[in-house]
Amino acid sequence: MFEKEYEVFWNEQVHHAQGQRLEMLRRDLTGTKILLKEVLLPVLGSFDGLELEYEMLSLSGVKIYGDVCHPTLRIVFEEDSFITHAEKITRDRFSFERARARSVAMLGYTYFPFNRDELEKKPSFCQRNLYEWIGRFGNAQAVGLHELPVYEREILRFALTSNKPLNVKEVCHWLQLTRVTCSKILRGLLSKGLLSPSGGSLTRSYQFLITEKAIALLHRSK
Repeated sequence: MFEKEYEVFWNEQVHHAQGQRLEMLRRDLTGTKILLKEVLLPVLGSFDGLELEYEMLSLSGVKIYGDVCHPTLRIVFEEDSFITHAEKITRDRFSFERARARSVAMLGYTYFPFNRDELEKKPSFCQRNLYEWIGRFGNAQAVGLHELPVYEREILRFALTSNKPLNVKEVCHWLQLTRVTCSKILRGLLSKGLLSPSGGSLTRSYQFLITEKAIALLHRSK
């Protein structure tokens, strides 16, 4: 049953992919299949909302890919084989992987890696880890989404769909409001813990990342 469902899912992913992502989808995805079969499907219940070889832009401007991503939950899942990710890895590759993990975090995603040995020998333990994360995620709200002013809600929705930190200029364009007004709204979201700063200042292209708390609000409102 899994093989048939996976084949349908994989074909849908390939149909909508192009360029380097399409090449990534056509490589050997054995590890990703194990991750899906042993952890993600048992916990999430279906392939709905998942994307294979999820494309992101790293902090250095290079395209990077997550094995499996749930964009709504803002979580990137990885299957790491000891041989390919540790035993036989070069120093340059090791440095790239660390920079890649930092980029995923800076883009506002939770980086959730699993080791191949864990997936094959301790699938229940891996499932429990994910259940625990979802439990914390679901309880992360301190204020209801519908209690927020409409402009704050719009900024959070904009931040959720963006694959990079936001800046004041982009928010002004999105809301069609002045810089002063947008800066005030952003400060309100910062004070509520719904956005986090990512360098600079409000007058110098301050960048912002959506927080896990804000993602929880948006997810629970659906």
